[in-house]
Amino acid sequence: MLRYLTAGESHGPKLTGIVEGLPSGLTLSKLEIDRALQDRQKGPGRGGRMKIEQDEVVITAGVRGEVTTGAPVALEVRNRDWANWESVMTSGKDVDWESKKVIAPRPGHADLTGTLKYRMEIRNVLERASARETAIRVAVGNLSRQLLTDLGVEIRGRVISVGAVDLQWKNTAQEWERVFQSEWKVGDVEGEQRLNEQLSEARRLGESLGGILEIQVLNLPAGLGSYVQWDRKLDGRLAHAILSVQAMKGVSFGLGFETAKRFGSEVHDPIVYHSGEGYKRNQNNAGGIEGGMTNGEPVIVQVAMKPIPTLYHPLQTVNLETKAEVQASIERSDICAVPAALTVLEHVIAWEIAQAVLEKFPSDTMYELKRAWQEYLEYLKAQ
Repeated sequence: MLRYLTAGESHGPKLTGIVEGLPSGLTLSKLEIDRALQDRQKGPGRGGRMKIEQDEVVITAGVRGEVTTGAPVALEVRNRDWANWESVMTSGKDVDWESKKVIAPRPGHADLTGTLKYRMEIRNVLERASARETAIRVAVGNLSRQLLTDLGVEIRGRVISVGAVDLQWKNTAQEWERVFQSEWKVGDVEGEQRLNEQLSEARRLGESLGGILEIQVLNLPAGLGSYVQWDRKLDGRLAHAILSVQAMKGVSFGLGFETAKRFGSEVHDPIVYHSGEGYKRNQNNAGGIEGGMTNGEPVIVQVAMKPIPTLYHPLQTVNLETKAEVQASIERSDICAVPAALTVLEHVIAWEIAQAVLEKFPSDTMYELKRAWQEYLEYLKAQ
């Protein structure tokens, strides 16, 4: 079983992840993990925190000579900003409780509900609820992404829209190349200029921006996931993982919500057969998943991200001590983190796909996994 836990606060000394279930013999590149962490920090609209942090991973267990041993892998991402918060966030008894105290919960954040649930002050809630936690999830997810890359699986993503700006898209190789070069992760050059203008307006108004993102997983065989129990369906597991990421509010696959507006004959993907290749679909409205299982076509997921709840023109809230009407507190934050969220989602999805792979194939070692993977691909082509 592939599983992980994370720990750490936004302004604590570090974020920690422990991963269990990786096969032995997987060659890991620390550089690739660091690149992913740095990609998570980029994009227009990021806040001042990203000028402080220069994220890189520290691998403290489970890897020797850049190769996994089969034992649990332990990872750390250290918070440089800890130096400015040590007196506030120390685990010792001499805590400065007052200097960073928050008493005005932000609408749209975990502040108030978390305070009511755990009966403690907002600072303790927001430190763990913060999207800073996604840094360690990217590091963890990159382990599984490197495993998938070894099997020939490719994961890529793009931004579909930000705020009120929809981007043009024809799904060409040239557009994808532009996505990989764009700080907005878009293939529409003219649309990128409109995004910059919208960002400037949001900053002027003290607002924040959300968007819609798409992630694609290529070169997966049919048969990952299962229909036999509700919690083994791959699309359900992907949706669960995606919605666990801060600010994500909706998930769809393939044609998504458009399927509700069409006749069945306009939605479902006809099956064809090619000798030497096996069964195929001649379109991909299903987004690569049928009956909770991959069907051999690319897995295509769209995700809706809400605007970040910290506003520099804050909304009405209530002072938790006096119960008076006040403006919500302002924590240092981003105006827009949509391109950065794409990196997070790619790695969260990589984890779920890798988990499905390791459930289907023998995986104590990479040797066993690769051999079983190749035999299964040959079986599918022969059908």
